[in-house]
Amino acid sequence: MGQTVVVGLTGGIGSGKSAVSDAFANIGISIVDADIVARQVVEKDTKGLSAIVEHFGTELLLSDGTLNRPALREKVFNNSAEKEWLNHLLHPLIREEMSRQLDVCEGPFCILSVPLLVENKLTTMCDYVVVVDCPESLQLQRAMRRDGSSEDTIKGIMAAQATRTERKAAASHIIDNSTSLEDLGRAVDTLYNELIVDINKTG
Repeated sequence: MGQTVVVGLTGGIGSGKSAVSDAFANIGISIVDADIVARQVVEKDTKGLSAIVEHFGTELLLSDGTLNRPALREKVFNNSAEKEWLNHLLHPLIREEMSRQLDVCEGPFCILSVPLLVENKLTTMCDYVVVVDCPESLQLQRAMRRDGSSEDTIKGIMAAQATRTERKAAASHIIDNSTSLEDLGRAVDTLYNELIVDINKTG
């Protein structure tokens, strides 16, 4: 990466990571979002999509030549070998594209928003790690309300993610999102100012 100061942003499902990312974007901070990058690396005419088609066949393409995502999910859902193949293909492509986007970011710092930042050991790409945190009971309520998923489904996702303790141990800064959006906005403003001071001091 170039001279860009990278602030990693993560949090468990339903923690409010997207709200924090949006708040930073509203301040004018550039966001590199892993979920968006994951879609970009398999867009039409990318090497990612070409490799998927070569491996799984053209039935994974929609009529306009783009990837049929539900069909791909179906292919790898209960097949650990195929899932591993797909991860082996996509993870380096995603990491490479995230690095490329970070290199062209402007401003005092940029946010690298990754749901599985800790799990995928991407903290190595970051100068700071911000964890959005709230009690697990609140995560569960919010994620069920947002996604319309069952309690068992959300609990399964939470169990597959890092624990609160693991995430917090990796953090340089923690944002508490257990109260209101107004409080969250104030916490983001405070953190922004802290980061600016620290970056100016060390830079």
